[in-house]
Amino acid sequence: MAWKVVFYETEAGESPVWDFIFGLPSKDQAKVVRALDLLEEFGLELRAPYVRSVTGRRKLWELRVKGIGGAYRILYFAFTGQRMVMLHAFAKKTKKTPRREIAMAEKRMDDFLRRHEP
Repeated sequence: MAWKVVFYETEAGESPVWDFIFGLPSKDQAKVVRALDLLEEFGLELRAPYVRSVTGRRKLWELRVKGIGGAYRILYFAFTGQRMVMLHAFAKKTKKTPRREIAMAEKRMDDFLRRHEP
């Protein structure tokens, strides 16, 4: 069974990661979509330079994309049914992933699990 990329949605049906991606320049959008395709194809086997584990209280990963407009990160986690849930996306401006970005992803992960786990 292949992996499937799904996007976190708020209770109002908004998808912050989707909105972030489509706010990028078209060439960078294409690079992000290619990275998401690789994630679906290889799942947990995809390694650096495309993905990296993120330190936090939960098992988060970051999808790493180098675009023309800069570096981008999408924080995600693996969920049952071979799904990768994209939680939060941001433009990388510092060497280390900012704690507030990790906190946002963890908050969305908690919300997702609350609404999707039995």
